[in-house]
Amino acid sequence: MVKRNFAKHERFNLSTPHRRLSLRMPTSFHRLLPVLLAFASAFPILAAPAKPNILVIVGDDMGYADVGFHGCKDIPTPHLDALAKSGVRFTSGYVSGPYCSPTRAGLMTGRYQNRFGHEFNSGGAGGGLPLTETTLPDRLKAAGYRTGMVGKWHLGDKPEQHPLKRGFGEFFGFLGGAHSYFESSGVLRGTEPANEKEYLTDAFGREAAAFVERHKDGPWFLYLAFNAVHTPMHATDARLAKFAHIADNQRRTYAAMMVAMDEAIGKVRAKIAALGLEQNTLVTFISDNGGPAMPGVTVNGSVNTPLRGSKRTTLEGGVRVPFLVSWPARLKPGVFDQPAIQLDLHATALAAAGVDVKSIAKLEGVNLLPFLTGEKSGAPHEALFWRFGDQTAIRAGDWKLVRYDVNADTRTGAGNQGVTAARLYNLATDIHEDKDLAAAMPDKVKELRAQWDAWDKANLAPGATEDGKGGKKKQRKKTP
Repeated sequence: MVKRNFAKHERFNLSTPHRRLSLRMPTSFHRLLPVLLAFASAFPILAAPAKPNILVIVGDDMGYADVGFHGCKDIPTPHLDALAKSGVRFTSGYVSGPYCSPTRAGLMTGRYQNRFGHEFNSGGAGGGLPLTETTLPDRLKAAGYRTGMVGKWHLGDKPEQHPLKRGFGEFFGFLGGAHSYFESSGVLRGTEPANEKEYLTDAFGREAAAFVERHKDGPWFLYLAFNAVHTPMHATDARLAKFAHIADNQRRTYAAMMVAMDEAIGKVRAKIAALGLEQNTLVTFISDNGGPAMPGVTVNGSVNTPLRGSKRTTLEGGVRVPFLVSWPARLKPGVFDQPAIQLDLHATALAAAGVDVKSIAKLEGVNLLPFLTGEKSGAPHEALFWRFGDQTAIRAGDWKLVRYDVNADTRTGAGNQGVTAARLYNLATDIHEDKDLAAAMPDKVKELRAQWDAWDKANLAPGATEDGKGGKKKQRKKTP
């Protein structure tokens, strides 16, 4: 505080006559006035920046290698490649589950799904995302956003679990984990049958673009969750014809389905650009898990090169995915090499919307924006964790300790083959997870196991819920 000395000045006294104040300005001020006015008109007071629109896109069962920005040669993905070019591409982008529904549960809550029993596709007690959880659209709606969802829900089909009951103001899509691309039964607009006639991926692109048009004055949040390229393997004849040169029928159909999703994404982004919203729209893209590339899963022709493993494993091929973040008004195009996870997209979207992320209890995702702008350096997380039944993993820095489904090695497709012993890999030099260093580095194994054990203490048994209604409160799993 600046202290002022009034001793030399006449004190103001209500009982004494007031001196007349002179409002005459110095001559020098009159000379400066035109200059000041001109400066003010050239640099008006800046209004608070408008909240960005937010578009979260999820692909389904995509292979890590099956996008142009990862070097794919036989399937063109120009619209996804353009999105990657406009923003930040993550070389170590992960999802918290190697399966469809758990990953979506983590994305919608910003928490490891194991914290509330949503470890498998069945979800919590009675199936679906437990009602104890607050969702991303819940939080964005409270922040003044119009919220909508187009696509695959897979977080519960009971009336109280419907997207319109979980924070979304609009919904077009289906509630389950898979759907025909040609049949309309089960496709809903809100809670009513949609009687959809169009190829489903095309319909999702159409509906997403229409949502953007309806809410162009924003701010809006749209969750666009494709079921492509999940089975069943359905593609339009016109797109199949473009890939007649691919001999393998499954790969040919997969390519046609990938192109359909890419075109739908292009349609939505074209609408955003046509409305002048591109600069201030935050767009994120992930696949919900790695490609199903081993016998015994919903094999679709995907390729996870250079990763080993598949959907339903804790190897890199099950949990490392294409991962993009674009926001032209805030983020310069580039590549981010530190590990990040889809939980972070929840926190990042909230932070972009002006929500105080630090005030949200139990949120485990990290706001990535300071790391992507250069305000912060280093890794957003000390470690990332996985638990999928008896399969477990932890990644800390370049080190990964993992127990995975033996089927990834035998590739027989037989059930109940168990999991491997804990194996240690240095991903900086061994991204394919071939050279097990566990025997050579027992101290590193012990260190990572202790970290995983500490994380697992807060997890629930699969199907349990935090209110205790879903079964046993805790279930200790084997450590990695």
